[in-house]
This record gives sequence, structure tokens and C-alpha cells, in this order.
Amino acid sequence: MASGAAGNPDRLREYRARRDAARTPEPVPAAPAKGKRGRAREPIFVVQEHRATALHWDFRLERDGVLVSWALPKGVPTDPRRDHRAVRTEDHPVEYADFTGRIPAGEYGAGTVATYDRGTYALQKWTDDEVKVELSGERLTGRYTLFRTGGADWMIHREKGQEPLGEPVPDDLRPMLAVPGPAPAGGGWAAEFKWDGIRALCRVEGGRARLRSRNGNDLTETYPEIKALAKTVSSARLLLDGEIIALDAAGKVSFGALQPRFGTSGSEALRLSRSNPASYLIFDLLHLDGRSTRELPYSDRRELLESLELSGPHWQTPPAFPDTPVAELLAAARAAGLEGVVAKRLDAPYQPGVRSPAWRKVKVTGSQSAVIGGFTPLKRQDAARSRPPREIGALLLGIPDAAGTLHYVGKVGSGFTEHDRRVLLEELSELAVPESPFATAVDAADARVATWVRPVVVAEVTFGEWTAKGRLRHPVFKGIRPDKDASEVVREP
Repeated sequence: MASGAAGNPDRLREYRARRDAARTPEPVPAAPAKGKRGRAREPIFVVQEHRATALHWDFRLERDGVLVSWALPKGVPTDPRRDHRAVRTEDHPVEYADFTGRIPAGEYGAGTVATYDRGTYALQKWTDDEVKVELSGERLTGRYTLFRTGGADWMIHREKGQEPLGEPVPDDLRPMLAVPGPAPAGGGWAAEFKWDGIRALCRVEGGRARLRSRNGNDLTETYPEIKALAKTVSSARLLLDGEIIALDAAGKVSFGALQPRFGTSGSEALRLSRSNPASYLIFDLLHLDGRSTRELPYSDRRELLESLELSGPHWQTPPAFPDTPVAELLAAARAAGLEGVVAKRLDAPYQPGVRSPAWRKVKVTGSQSAVIGGFTPLKRQDAARSRPPREIGALLLGIPDAAGTLHYVGKVGSGFTEHDRRVLLEELSELAVPESPFATAVDAADARVATWVRPVVVAEVTFGEWTAKGRLRHPVFKGIRPDKDASEVVREP
């Protein structure tokens, strides 16, 4: 290793050979590094976030007049239970500890360099195969060991008996949301398939996984088959974003196939996890071992996510397609019977709870979430006030405006199973109110036989198009959306 051992007259020869002082803003000393510090002081360490071809963190220790350096693909571990890979790189000049900025394209290490942490360290051991230090920085403190596993490959370990460092895994975030729209043209976007399931954040900490819906409901006991994810991850603390899906009898992703799982727990959830299993499709990483990744651009978050290699019997990380035109991927989604694609700007940070134009959902067929404001009976004779309805015939749907006023957009009477009609009748009857919640008129024939309900339940429908009067044409019921609040519903194009 090009370590701190004496005897090398020019510790920076490799560093200078890789850089042209006329082309890079990095410090490029003309003279060889001096072997000893000029005054008695504690040596420094610096950790630099380097957004190069692959995002990584550079860990540097001052030693014999240079910064001995390692590249850490996942950063410095903050939990003693997880070691991170470290790759030995060339020694850097001590002046590099102060460098921040952009290395031009075409130059070695092209990308941006920013300081993650710096401070001093106390040396405990330094050999060609092992380095032990105690760090005193603003973010990083405590005892660390770097040990060689072979060649330039090392591992970095936070010593046991110390508390984990960094920020706790957030427990109250809401997912970032996409806006509907056409496929974006030009570069700067990646696309992912849009899965027909329910959104969920997965918090992994202390060897346990906890699932929360987009409106904050705990889903962990509803999907017990996904909890095992926590036992297989290479990092101790994570916050993931993804979609819970289920497959139908033909092996296709189906929102309807997921419906029987909603609201279950205990022995029923365990039984359904075997007969009707769900899977968690992971597409974003919001927190990694004490560090928020939300401020990183999407491209860097995806790179970190893929480095975790999250794959198991009930969880996967589906690919993203940064080099494929969105229109081309949309055609593939149509051929596969999927709902559409979500295009995401490569440079976009993650904005919790925000519906952002940096994410754009492009659908193959029209689908719409709508608030249920009432229902009509299946048979006209059930409409007689002396005889309560036995099954639901149609749901009366609305969409709130920015002020929260509910506007009628039509009724859906197809797509229901007999089970749907009975269960919906039971659940919606408990929400009955005496007056219509709609600000706009419902067709008179339906209004005469309608049972009005509090507008708190959200349904999902597919439809052909919007009519000139703002009604859904040919809507078909897909299912209930317990993961959505009525206030979240917006009109899709």
C-alpha cells in the first residue's frame, strides 16, 4: 500500500501524474510532500462527498505530510453492526482537505467535491494492513478501524461499545408525489414503470422493518411477509420508498388482487401472506445509516439504492431507465399491461409530501382516484324507502377543488364483484348522512334513490376520457384506496 511508511521520496507522484494543474482546480503541488509536520498538533481527517461517475465518500487521514485516502462507496459507517467497503486510492496533498468545487469533465475524478466532515484524530495503530484511529469531528466521532481484505480492498468498522452516530431514521415523512402529464422530451430524465399498488415507506432500524402508507397508517402487520427484509439488508438503518403490489391468477400486477389484503392483521394477514402474497417494489432511498439522502439528486439516490442489492422473496428493486426515451418505455408498459411510467428528473432532490413536477406520471390508460359521496342500490325496487338496499349498484363520485369543495364527476357501476357490492354497502352505510356532499348537481334519477355518505372514502377507477361537462366516460371500478386521504385527490388529465 502507498501508506505512511517512510522511504518513498515522492508520496504525491501518482497524484500529480493523474492531474493537469492547468485544467483542474484541485491543488497540484510541484514539490514532493514533506515527511513530517512542521509543528506539534493533532493530525487532521476529512471526509469529502464526491459526486463523480459513481457517488462515493473519500476518507482521508493526514500522515507523514500527505492525506492517506480511501474511497467509501457507502460512506463512513455510523453503526458498529455494519462495516463498509473502503478502496485504497492514491495519497493526496494535505491542501486537498480544503478543496471543494467541481472537477471538469474529462479530468480524473470529474464531478463535484464537498466537505462532509472534518476534524482531528488520535492515532492508535498504523500498519500496512490495519489502521486504528479515534475521530473528533462535527459529525463523526469515536473509534474506527480500517483493515485490509486484499490488495486495495479494505473495510472500515466503527468499534463496538459505541452508540450509533448520525440522524435517527425519520418516522413522520410523507412520500413525494408525481404530477400527471405527457411524456417529457429531451434528456435529464429517468423513467420507471408505474406499478398498480399502494405506496409505502419502509423504515429499517434495529433489525426490524416497519411499513407506513402514504397517509401515515401502519401497514407492518398487514404484510408480514415483507418484514423479513430487515434481516437481509447490508445497512443497519434505512428509509425506503416503494410500492406494495400483488399478482393476479395470470401473474400480472393487479390492484384488485391486493384488495383482500387491506385492513387485515394477525392470523388472517398471515394466512393471506401465504395464499395471496404481496411484494414490495423499492424505487428510492431516503436515509442511509444516519445520513439523510433526500437532498441528493435522484441519480445519486438510485445509485446508492442499487448498491444495497435489495432482493428477496417479497421485495425487489426494479430497474430505472435513465437512457431510454420515456415514450419507448411507455410502449413497453402498454405491452406488459402495466399502468404506465413515472419520469423523474435526474437532478431532483426528494421532497417529502410534495407533488412535484420533477416527477411526472404518464399513464397508458386513464385512471382516477375519486371521493365517494354516495351510492345507489343495485335494483330499483331496493330504492323504496321502506326497503333498504341489499347491494350497491353504483358509487357516486366527486373530486375536491383547491378549497376542498366536492364536485360531482359521475357514477361507476361496473367492475364490482358480488363481494365488493356487499362489503361496500356495509362500510358505506355506516357513513350515511342526510344531505348530498356534492356542491354540483347529481343526475336527478340517481339523486332520488341515493344514499349520501360522508366524503372520506377514496375509490380508484379506470375510464375512457373526460367529457365536455367534466364527467368520467365509461368508468370501471378498480378498488378502494385506504392509502389515500380524500384531501389528496386531484383530477388527472
